[in-house]
Amino acid sequence: MGSIYRTLTGGGALPAAVLRNIVLTCLAVAVIGLSYGAIAVASGFPLWVPAAQSVLVLAGASEFLFIGIVAAGGSPIAAALAGVLVNARHIPYSLALPDVTGHGWRRLLGPHIMNDESVVFALAEDDLPGQRAAYWACGIGVLICWPAGAVLGGLIGAAIPDTNAFGLDATFPAVILALIFPSLRDRATRPAALAGAALALAATPFLPAGLPILLALPAAALTLRTSKTPHSENPPHTELAPHTELAPRTHDQPRTHDQPRTHDQPRTQEQQP
Repeated sequence: MGSIYRTLTGGGALPAAVLRNIVLTCLAVAVIGLSYGAIAVASGFPLWVPAAQSVLVLAGASEFLFIGIVAAGGSPIAAALAGVLVNARHIPYSLALPDVTGHGWRRLLGPHIMNDESVVFALAEDDLPGQRAAYWACGIGVLICWPAGAVLGGLIGAAIPDTNAFGLDATFPAVILALIFPSLRDRATRPAALAGAALALAATPFLPAGLPILLALPAAALTLRTSKTPHSENPPHTELAPHTELAPRTHDQPRTHDQPRTHDQPRTQEQQP
């Protein structure tokens, strides 16, 4: 654990604003875990099921999907396969962050704490030490808050059978929207986010939970690439440089013929005798 502590407090120490956002996200994860545990127990599952899933699976979308399918009378195998399909988004996550999880024994824990939140905070950092610090801080925070919320929710599941009546399920999306709003100020990011959101909303009634987001990723990436293309072609503005260089030359030459300058004093000294 000492190496993880050095990662969080060493050269990749995170700014206070980033740590604040990570703490808020982890608290939102705990609230959603509370809802998840209550729903699982209210659906007839024993407490150890959401508790074990929250630690061993550590993927909220897959766990919600598993509980929902089995509670509706589906096969546990089909529910598990659906969860694996939803978690397929972790494959591009791991390809985008090959050096963030570290080496040695951290390779065992690093992929396990990979989730949407830890990947987003890691990709928001510019350098590798900052990415590692953000990834591990958020990942460990989720590893603590999600099971704690699930167990607490399971314990009070009998007292709060309908968590939707308290609006707990809306807390996490609200926090995520608050975190991404500053990024929408970028003109290149705004069309990509809107295109991905529109596609995800259109696909939500027809696809299982989690898949609309996967479907929206290529559209958002393509829109972001095309919106940034004009900015990458801005070098034609540098063609103005030759014009600005030519103008002083054409104006300097008449001045040297018509009116001598002060730096031509050696010539005037030669002409004085």
